[in-house]
Amino acid sequence: MMNFKTYDGFHDMGMIEKMNIVEFLHVHLDKYRDDKDSIGKAIEYALGESSQMGGFVIVALLNEKITGAVVVNRTGMEGYIPENILVYIAVDAGFRGQGIGKTLMEKALDMAKGNIALHVEHDNPARFLYEKVGFTNKYLEYRLIRK
Repeated sequence: MMNFKTYDGFHDMGMIEKMNIVEFLHVHLDKYRDDKDSIGKAIEYALGESSQMGGFVIVALLNEKITGAVVVNRTGMEGYIPENILVYIAVDAGFRGQGIGKTLMEKALDMAKGNIALHVEHDNPARFLYEKVGFTNKYLEYRLIRK
């Protein structure tokens, strides 16, 4: 039976759990992954370890093994941009197609207060899940990356 664990504060997650989630996301985000340091920073932000707004992490576990995870950061910018950013969601390739991603997404939507934004590359098959649960795309995104 699949269990889900929610972390919404620094005191809820130990260092080993955090490292395991970072490693899981780094592996299972496949070609859409960020480096481990960036993933760790998103989790720290979500758990209030930084001086920013916080957020939460939800992990799907089967026999204590991580099978899926989602990280949501709060923006604190209600009325200006969405109050939440879904930063990462991933499911172990061996467990895809079993509804874990959809359940993680539904739990994240239930837990988030206010609107939610996410960024997805055009060729990422996860975008079909996002559309299925109600996300729409009416904007183009441009970024200036400073080195």
